[in-house]
Amino acid sequence: MKLLLIDGHYYVYRSFFAIQNLSNSRGEPTNAIFGFTKTLRLMIKHLQPELGAVFWDEGLPEKRMILQPAYKETRKEMPQPMVPQLDFIQEELTALLGFKNISLPKTEADDLMGCYAVAACKRNIEVILATNDKDLYQLVGPCVKVYTTAKADLLSPKDAFALLGEAEVTTKWGVPPNLIGDVLALSGDSVDNIPSAGFGRKTAATLLLEHGGLESLFANIDKVKSARNREKLTANREQIQQNRKMVELDCDTPLPVPIDDLRIKPDYPGLIAALEKCEFKSLLQEVRDEAAKVGTVRQAELLL
Repeated sequence: MKLLLIDGHYYVYRSFFAIQNLSNSRGEPTNAIFGFTKTLRLMIKHLQPELGAVFWDEGLPEKRMILQPAYKETRKEMPQPMVPQLDFIQEELTALLGFKNISLPKTEADDLMGCYAVAACKRNIEVILATNDKDLYQLVGPCVKVYTTAKADLLSPKDAFALLGEAEVTTKWGVPPNLIGDVLALSGDSVDNIPSAGFGRKTAATLLLEHGGLESLFANIDKVKSARNREKLTANREQIQQNRKMVELDCDTPLPVPIDDLRIKPDYPGLIAALEKCEFKSLLQEVRDEAAKVGTVRQAELLL
């Protein structure tokens, strides 16, 4: 079995900014809807997962806000043309594409995705994370990989996608997945407004590899070669330890939807009606052709 966990907001934002000036005859923007639909359908084609869900942020966790009240406050407000598209995607489109929506109040999508990844691995279910979230790379291991279409991650220009396992993530980050949280604790994360302790990512990775991790690094500050690095570690120790708590995934939340209920089941009649409303021509024809093919296969199965 293969479980696909999708970072919803990431793909809506990516679609919105990647596709410009797309709307229907009523003047309603449809660029994010188009990109999101194409992307999820492409994932299914590439990965052929049996199970899947789309995860959404629904507020910020209290424990992170208590630790760092400025957490994510630098995030820009959602562009107005994206708002109705996001509503449509969450309230209608995701389910029509065959996926469950999963979110909880005051919970971030990456934490929930982590909960499902951990639970699935215990059942020997292969997990694919569709995301660009740095924190989720910590989960990569024998049964967890990250799906990407970024050119920098592809093995060759001919490849349509890549699955990043432990080896690929280690090459990408300069440390194995279990040390990525330690790297972020030292370097910070400007996207989430987590402050840096004065270390770049490469320097942080080098220090951690030399000393075996953050805990060992602090236990052996006197063995750090650079006097400047020793000073920064000593002066920013509290900040670094706080950062480490900020980037640690909370994988202990009970699953709001059982894994067995996540079977991907597209609603072709509903999806076709939704795409007709959006006035997507080529995409609509693709879905119609696929629906006809699926219908033919099902009829054949009933006759057997």
